[in-house]
Amino acid sequence: MQREISCCFTGHRPEKLPWGEAEQDPRCLELKDKLATAVETAYEAGCRHFLCGMARGSDFYFCEAVLALRDRLPGVTLEAVIPCEEQAARWSERDRDRYYALVASCDGETMVQRHYDKNCMLRRNRYLVDHAARLIAVYDGMLGGTMYTIGYAMKQGLTLDILYL
Repeated sequence: MQREISCCFTGHRPEKLPWGEAEQDPRCLELKDKLATAVETAYEAGCRHFLCGMARGSDFYFCEAVLALRDRLPGVTLEAVIPCEEQAARWSERDRDRYYALVASCDGETMVQRHYDKNCMLRRNRYLVDHAARLIAVYDGMLGGTMYTIGYAMKQGLTLDILYL
């Protein structure tokens, strides 16, 4: 897929979100609305291909926002970028079911590597940035993978749309 029409995402897992797993929390609903708007803004800017790292929490919200956009507007594709085969192996049954349903709904998937190691998430995040011209991020200002990915995207010259928590 052409990088210039591609948009990727980074954001926090439920453990770092103020509402945790409570997706009916008004703050979560507000974030989901902001994500839907950011995805539509990326579409209006010419993005047609979206890449998602398929982690729990914000990635799921992003994935669902892109799927909703794909239902409404032409030309949208969604790629699941999976860090390793066993990404969801230790998740709850509910999260695994949601993950597999979302991956199945994507237009394609890329597995960065077969087996887990301490750098597979980093490699996944670099893949996302290296294959996109725009990054949407959900960020709380703290150290971690999201901060690293935003910094890497800045160095690579991506257009950034940061939704602060």
